[in-house]
Amino acid sequence: MDAPFAHTLAAESELRELYREPSATVRAKKVARIDDSARSFIEASPFCLLATADADGHSDVSPRGGPPGFVKVLDDTRIAIPDLSGNNLLDSLTNIVANPNAGLLFVLPGRDETLRMEGAAWLTTDPAILERWDDTLRRPKLAVGIAVRTLYIHCAKSFRRGRVWDTPSWTELSAPDACDVLVDQMGLDVDASVIRDALEDGYMRDLAAERLGS
Repeated sequence: MDAPFAHTLAAESELRELYREPSATVRAKKVARIDDSARSFIEASPFCLLATADADGHSDVSPRGGPPGFVKVLDDTRIAIPDLSGNNLLDSLTNIVANPNAGLLFVLPGRDETLRMEGAAWLTTDPAILERWDDTLRRPKLAVGIAVRTLYIHCAKSFRRGRVWDTPSWTELSAPDACDVLVDQMGLDVDASVIRDALEDGYMRDLAAERLGS
């Protein structure tokens, strides 16, 4: 398709004219294994972002969360992410079926540095993997397994620019919430508070169903 922007770049050589080459240290930080410190980071993280793309390269990013350690480190090259309750559109899962690759960004609340990972991805229903969540959550239907190709720590600049964990800055934010957006996007003839109450009920029901003993 024709680009809807002017002065677009079409070659890596054009891109490299705008930026300096990364240092040797930056190049060396990309590794293909999960060492002890990276394992500890992953096992402490209660939240990550999962990036996938379909067969045509159309991309998607999905938030994934759970108790710290909800992403299981299987060994020094593999991890598994439980597929917990969502909207059932299955965008990430159908993408992985069509294009078995994924990217991850692990986040620790209060930390500006994040852990980036990318690798080949599969969907697995292997009971030996799914049972790893039996002590914390109801067993998921499947897990996303990723074999690491690259893993590295990402610097803090983006989080600091955005003042992500600077709680006083949160009062400066003014934006519609998810329910206001839904009403506008779907053209609903209903007050956003009705959607808000229904969403909260759904959140509570689905999260309770995932907990052990419920």
